Amino acid sequence: MKRIYLYIICLLSLFTACGEEGLDVLDVEVPEGYSLSAGTSTIFLNSSKAYDSPADWVSGTYSSRFNRGDKLYDDMRTSSGGYGGGLGPVYAGYSCGSCHSNAGRTKPAGWADHGSGPYGFTSALIYVTRKNGAFFQGYGRVIHDQAIYGVSAEGKLKVDWQYETFSFPDGETYELALPTYTITDWYKGDISPDDLFCTVRIPLRHVGMGQIMALDPQEIEALARRSNYPEYGISGRCNYITERGVRCLGVSGNKAQHADLTVELGFSSDMGVTNSRYPEEICEGQLQMTEGSIMGLLYDRLDVSTEDMENVDLYMQSLGVPARRDVNDPVVKRGESMFYEAKCHLCHVATLHTRPGGSTLLNGTQLPWLGSQTIHPYSDFLLHDMGSEIMGKGLNDKYVSGLAAGNEWRTTPLWGIGLQERVNGHTYFLHDGRARNFVEAIMWHGGEGEASKNIFRKMPKTDRDALVAFLKSL
Repeated sequence: MKRIYLYIICLLSLFTACGEEGLDVLDVEVPEGYSLSAGTSTIFLNSSKAYDSPADWVSGTYSSRFNRGDKLYDDMRTSSGGYGGGLGPVYAGYSCGSCHSNAGRTKPAGWADHGSGPYGFTSALIYVTRKNGAFFQGYGRVIHDQAIYGVSAEGKLKVDWQYETFSFPDGETYELALPTYTITDWYKGDISPDDLFCTVRIPLRHVGMGQIMALDPQEIEALARRSNYPEYGISGRCNYITERGVRCLGVSGNKAQHADLTVELGFSSDMGVTNSRYPEEICEGQLQMTEGSIMGLLYDRLDVSTEDMENVDLYMQSLGVPARRDVNDPVVKRGESMFYEAKCHLCHVATLHTRPGGSTLLNGTQLPWLGSQTIHPYSDFLLHDMGSEIMGKGLNDKYVSGLAAGNEWRTTPLWGIGLQERVNGHTYFLHDGRARNFVEAIMWHGGEGEASKNIFRKMPKTDRDALVAFLKSL
């Protein structure tokens, strides 16, 4: 094993002493065949808990808070009062973990059940707007396809698939599947499909969330200034959004449309749990809230405390990041060369850095252990045009998020992606899970990803397979 010493300076302005709260020196032993992915937060797990285990620096009171946050993240909420209550009246998931199983991506229902399925659970967010971008009266930005007893779900998702077979130059075939989304069982009359935009987001992997929150924004902005590669049609740009009255760089979400991990928004919009930032029920104003036999009574507005939400934020930001595996394997090393030959690294940037102070949680707690780290997320966290022409639609969902147009997406971080099948039992990729494996995910790339896709397409099969082996090592 090789040993790497990583020093963390305990700043008096941040906390009084390291003691049991943290370690002055982390003595990291890197097993043969592995490499660090996230500095002090790298862990060496290959099991189903590879996304769902704390970094080694988590200790003392932080460990206790991590465990409380983990429990809140995973425990099923109910519509009853008390701790763990507040679910609904309408909701998309009954806990964070219901969609993010093992802090990963719960298998989407769009394939097995062709939508909401018999129990109404998609493990996805269903975004809807009118074609002019406005919301439908009585609905918000997402359709909540589940509801507590006595209340109607807002609608149900139906997914139809169109398949087309393609060939590589060497004759090997692959298939792409294009989803078409419709909404059925609207809670208040049908809405014309002619006036409906609908797009779906399957869960993100919660890998490296703390490092993403600690990214140096100046480094990301510098990447945007120099990520212009006209010979490959690549030109990334930042997404800026305003949250809590402050304009800031977006780094999280499929379109970099958030500057934080949206814990408060998740409790409110995903589970219907009111909190200090979102004190109203998500279905406030719906007729069933005032006319229904149950909702005609004063609804008990259950809450989750800011302290509890910050523990969930702490849990997510303190998770360890799986180390790269099989780094000395000849096929993986060949695949890494092919990754660079295909110019994938121009968007999936291998190495970035976190700012010296680390990150700050939603209620002000600071995590300096995340600061001044060299990390390998394989993303530039910029927006790129991913094209509109594949199968007549491509990856353009026509849904605007901040400055991001429908065809623009944040470069997906690839760290941990090779363990998704082990953690969550599936290999569905891209924003809505339409890609069923790595090859399909690559071949859906258009727009600024067209050049890399075509280089991959023309590679011999052994090199294509090697590149996929490299992705599986991340």
